[in-house]
Amino acid sequence: MVTSKNYQIQLDGQRYSVDDPVITGQQLLDLAGKRPADEYLVFQVLQGGQLEEVRLDETTDLRKPGLERFITFQSDRSFRLVIDGRRFEWGRPLINGLELKKLAGVDPATYGIWLEVRGAEDRAIADNELVDLQQPGVERFFTGKKTTTQGNSFLPAKDREYLAGRGLQFDEIVDGSNKGVIIRGFPLPSGRFDVGQADLLILLPFGYPDAPPDMFFVLPWIKLAQIAKYPKAADQPFPFNGQQWQRWSRHNNEWRPGVDGIWTMLKRVEHALEVAA
Repeated sequence: MVTSKNYQIQLDGQRYSVDDPVITGQQLLDLAGKRPADEYLVFQVLQGGQLEEVRLDETTDLRKPGLERFITFQSDRSFRLVIDGRRFEWGRPLINGLELKKLAGVDPATYGIWLEVRGAEDRAIADNELVDLQQPGVERFFTGKKTTTQGNSFLPAKDREYLAGRGLQFDEIVDGSNKGVIIRGFPLPSGRFDVGQADLLILLPFGYPDAPPDMFFVLPWIKLAQIAKYPKAADQPFPFNGQQWQRWSRHNNEWRPGVDGIWTMLKRVEHALEVAA
């Protein structure tokens, strides 16, 4: 005896049972009562939260393991955005912060989301704040776990997330016209210097992270262990936050705006310390 099999799907948050294992976008809209169909878009929710449009005459296979999820929008076009480097499609011109977090698959209560702003400080998006996706270009967002800092924070959330992920303690300090991040107890290459760790100061220029940091500074002043001398181009003081820092004149001419951040600056610092002579 041949028996039919039903397939469970979720459509706009509602569960449906269908007996067709290969279903079209038109059938999905009919199931949800979305008419006329040409005024709607239907998307399949992929693993990882990304959305993939299912056109009216396009089929999707329900025989794959797991509950297949779909959402619909009343719209005649979709909009692209990027969150944490992943590309998403969205069926409305507006999207709020909570919807962005859900797309990214992060906990809305413990994560924040920011809109990348070239040449200026990234903009935090509140859960109920709407972002217009109709602006020229693809809007790019990133998420980060909310952190608590004393005073005003100016370090981009991605940088704070990176430093916290490495277990580095840091302070964000404004001294006159200079903004700097001080990384406490930064580990130095083993055996190369007369101390094993030092505080590391990185000054952030206006426009960072599109504009590159340049030199870096350490405290206490450090000498090469074998010759008991300061490394080349690292013997000048720089005043910051009431202290005289040891300036390391190591310049940065290969910064990639929109790509690089505090993580690439730290790699430059680590390399400079390794090859210091």
